[in-house]
Amino acid sequence: MRGCEGSRLAGVVSPTGGIRRRTRAVDREETRIARGDGVTTLPDSAGVNATGAGDNAAEPAACGQPKDPRINLFARIPILKWLVSFRSFQFLVVLPNVIVFYLFFVAAIIGHPVGNQNILIMIVWILWWFLLIVFLVPLGSRVWCTVCPLPFFGDWIQRRELVRVRSGKTGALKNEMHGGTKPWPKKLRNIWLQNIGFLAMALFSALLVTRAIGSFIAFIIMVAAATLFALRWRLRAFCNYLCPISGFLSLYAMTAKVELRQVDADVCLKCKAKACLTGSEGGWACPWGLYMGKLDRNNYCGLCMECVKSCPHDNISLFSREFAKDIHLKDYDEAWKAFIMTVLAMVYSITLLGPYGGLKDRANVTWTGDVLGFVKYSACIILACLVVLPLIHLATVLMSRVVGGSEKPTVKRLFVGYAYTLVPLGLFAWIAFSFPLMMVNGSYVLQVISDPLGWGWDWFGTAKVPWTPVYPEVVPFLQTIILMIGLIYAIVKGYEVARSIYSERQAALRSFAPVTVYLCGLTAAYLYFFTA
Repeated sequence: MRGCEGSRLAGVVSPTGGIRRRTRAVDREETRIARGDGVTTLPDSAGVNATGAGDNAAEPAACGQPKDPRINLFARIPILKWLVSFRSFQFLVVLPNVIVFYLFFVAAIIGHPVGNQNILIMIVWILWWFLLIVFLVPLGSRVWCTVCPLPFFGDWIQRRELVRVRSGKTGALKNEMHGGTKPWPKKLRNIWLQNIGFLAMALFSALLVTRAIGSFIAFIIMVAAATLFALRWRLRAFCNYLCPISGFLSLYAMTAKVELRQVDADVCLKCKAKACLTGSEGGWACPWGLYMGKLDRNNYCGLCMECVKSCPHDNISLFSREFAKDIHLKDYDEAWKAFIMTVLAMVYSITLLGPYGGLKDRANVTWTGDVLGFVKYSACIILACLVVLPLIHLATVLMSRVVGGSEKPTVKRLFVGYAYTLVPLGLFAWIAFSFPLMMVNGSYVLQVISDPLGWGWDWFGTAKVPWTPVYPEVVPFLQTIILMIGLIYAIVKGYEVARSIYSERQAALRSFAPVTVYLCGLTAAYLYFFTA
C-alpha cells in the first residue's frame, strides 16, 4: 500500500489473534485463495509446504501507520544483494562444505576411534554445534541450510544442473525438473517425523559425540534419505518433513535477527507469475515450496535465495529485525517440537556435562553393554518429552484459561500459543549448554586440526596442545546469566502471545500469570542441573 490508501483500511482479527490491516484487494485475493483458485492449486502440483504460509510479512507504512522497524539489508549493503543474486552463489558456498563433509567421512572410517582424537567429532559436535546454536541460528536464522551438504546430490538429481537454471514446465513449476514427481502426502505435511527423528538421534547422543563411526552412520543415513527422497518426491521433501536437523533449526529460526521477506505486499498481490514459488528463467522453483507473498515466519525458509533470483519484480529482500519477532506456533507438531527441545537441553547437560556417572554409563550402551539400562534411560527421556512436560504444560494452560476471566479461548489455542514461550527459553538453555561444552573441550579442536586422523601428525604445530579448560570456574555464573536472559525473553514474548489471544489487557495478564510461574519452574530446574 502506498500514500493514503490506508484511509480505506479495515482492522481485521488475524487467525493468530492479532490485529492486522488490509485493503479490499487483499480481501478479494484471500477469498480467491480460500476457494482454491490460483495459487492454492500449487500445494499438490508443486509440493508447497503449507505450514510456511501465513499473513503478509510487512507492509509499507501508510498514513497513520508506524514505520517498518526492519532494516532492508539488501538496500543497506548492495554487495550482499549482488552476491546472493549471483547464479552460482549457492553452489560456491555449498561445495566447500560437501568436500569437508566427505573428508570427515574418511576420518570416521580410518581415523582414531576415540572421539576427542577424531576431527569429525571435534569439529561437528563441538565447534560446529557451538557456532550453530550460539551464533548462526540467533543471528542468521536457517543460514546453515544455505550451505548444508545433505541435499546436494538430491538437488542435482532433480535439476541435472549445478549452476545453470533449466527453464521449462514440470507440472505447475516453470523449470525443467527431473527425479521425483509425486507431491508429499498431505497427512504428513507437518514436522512430526522430524520430531521423532531428532528424539531418536538424541537417545544415542552419547554414542554420536564419542564414537566417530556412530556419527558416520547417522550422517550417511541422512545423505541417503535426502537423495532417495529426491528420486520420488518433488523438491526438498526430506529437508521439509524428515531431516532432524531441519526440525531443530525451524523452531529456533523464529528468534533469528534476520528474515527473507517481500518488500511490497501489493507487488506480490498483483504478481500473476508467482515466480518465487514456481521458478522462472532466472531461478529455480522454491525448494521449500514457499510463496513469499504469504510468508510470515522464518520456520521453513532455508535461505537458498532462489526466490531473489527468480522474482521478476526485484521484490524480495533480506531484513534485519527484532529478536524473537515470530511469536506464533501453528499446530501441535510445532508445540511438541518445543517440548522435545526443552527437555533435551536438560538431558544433554545432565548426561554429557553432569556428574552423574551411572547415567552416563546407561546412555553409552556401546561402551558398557548395559542394554537394559539404556532402554530404561531412553524410556524416561521419551516419556519426559512426549508426556510429562506436555501434561505439565496442559495443566498450566487449563489454569490460565480459568483465571483469564469470561473470555474463553479454546484450549488448543492456549496450548499451542503458550508453547511458544519454550522457544526463547529453550534456545537460551541450549546456548547455556553449549558454552561449557566448547570451553571445556575447545583445546581438543586445536589438536585435531593438526592431527585430523589421530595418526601422530602435527600439521600446524597444535597437535600437542594440552587439554586446557577455559575458565571452568565461571561456567555456572555464565549459564545462570544466559538462562535468566532466556527467561526474560520467554516472559516478554509470552505476554505478547497472551495479548494476541485476549482482547483485554487485564485478562491477558491474569491468563499469563500461571505460565510465568511455569517458566520460572523450568528455569529453576535448568539452573539446578546445569550448575550441579
